[in-house]
Amino acid sequence: MTNKLPARRLLAGLALAGALAVLPPAPVFAAPAPDSFADLAETVTPAVVNISATQVVEDKTVDLPKLPPGSPLDDMFEEYLKRRRQQNGEGRSHRSNSLGSGFVIDPSGIVVTNNHVIDGANEVEVIFTDGSKLKAEVIGKDAKVDLAVLRVKPTKPLASVKFGDSDKSRVGDWVIAVGNPFALGGTVTAGIISAKGRNIDSGPYDNYLQTDAAINKGNSGGPLFNMAGEVIGVNTAILSPSGGSIGIGFATPANNAQPVIEQLLKFGETRRGWLGVRIQNVDEGIAESLGIGKARGALISGIDEKGPSASAGFKPGDVIVTFDGKPVADARALPKIVAATPVGKEVEVIVIRDGKEQTRKVTLGRLEENEAKAKKDKPELAEKAPPREEKTHVLGMDVAVLNDALREKFKIKDSVRTGVAIIKVDGDTPAAEQRLSPGDVILEINRQPVNAPDEIVAQTKALKADGRKTALLLVATAQGQSRFVALALD
Repeated sequence: MTNKLPARRLLAGLALAGALAVLPPAPVFAAPAPDSFADLAETVTPAVVNISATQVVEDKTVDLPKLPPGSPLDDMFEEYLKRRRQQNGEGRSHRSNSLGSGFVIDPSGIVVTNNHVIDGANEVEVIFTDGSKLKAEVIGKDAKVDLAVLRVKPTKPLASVKFGDSDKSRVGDWVIAVGNPFALGGTVTAGIISAKGRNIDSGPYDNYLQTDAAINKGNSGGPLFNMAGEVIGVNTAILSPSGGSIGIGFATPANNAQPVIEQLLKFGETRRGWLGVRIQNVDEGIAESLGIGKARGALISGIDEKGPSASAGFKPGDVIVTFDGKPVADARALPKIVAATPVGKEVEVIVIRDGKEQTRKVTLGRLEENEAKAKKDKPELAEKAPPREEKTHVLGMDVAVLNDALREKFKIKDSVRTGVAIIKVDGDTPAAEQRLSPGDVILEINRQPVNAPDEIVAQTKALKADGRKTALLLVATAQGQSRFVALALD
């Protein structure tokens, strides 16, 4: 027997099928919140520890006049000092304690925490969930990413946790934080990842996960877990006017923390790559002046003459857009990429110079060695420009040749060797908007060195004649820090 549908029903069915075919796909919603975090908390909490850091501080004594031996006042002052010390406790030491959190990453006794939890401590103790305590040795610490690695010697293997891939975590994912807030002991809080890649100006490599899981004083150094029980962050900082949680906490991502931890375990210190350049962001005005199209990359504003970049042929005004195969979105991105690259590695760097891409090879130095050397080295005395009485008004500024009198007046360092000094900046001008100020020194205009005001005037006229809208200046502060500034010629 054959089933046949009436024509009208068949047409209606085809019409409905056609309508369904053009409907937009149904929205995809995230999985609902778990009924409970209890199983997860029970699994990971044994690996989370409290950190007690003790600093012994010597009290200072009051200096009194020295008396000649055998002076009749000698006994009187000695008695006075004795009473003073008894009353105030002077000449003795006192102990200062701080508490934080940490977590075990190796059953043999390797513990991770924040550097600021143990920094300056004479004694560090790890306290486990069962109340047992073990003295800890500091294997290594790093202030830039605020991490420290400790070692304890347990009698049996410890409960431990593993790192996860923090790059895979997404805004809106559920997380739990475990730690020791306000010294209350093991505490679990839950929330979501609120944001990624946060810069809170705490260091050169800021790239924090932001979470609304409650993080308070004492949570520092504790782990931030995903729902698989993996550590995707190390709780490090909070944003709070009162010191309590307002739902804005920050954790160092696991993918940023792991390379530092590995170096501390292997070497007891960090070994970061070093390029030897000073950089700044590229804004629209600078991008137009350099002819690179849209604003992108990291603009080199200065070169360390003894750094790897100098021998590799980099120049101020180069815009780094790719480093070792990794795109450089802006000036914030480059230091993180360079620091994570092995010391001594030869890398390819793509820069834009004069509007064209160039590829350069450079062998990275070690950042820590350069920083240690910079502390020891004294700045070399530079030749001073001869005094010249020359002053003019250009681009909304009064400028003059850099001479001894101006160096003295504005406290300009000898490292700023030549250039044209800014004496005055008119209000409501592009120069004022770009925060140029008296004491700054113009080193270049339109990528050409300048040493006299008339050279700036000539370059400005040339730019206007070419139909350019902006002038690109390389400017040094009185302290010697240089940056590029794009000034509107109107």
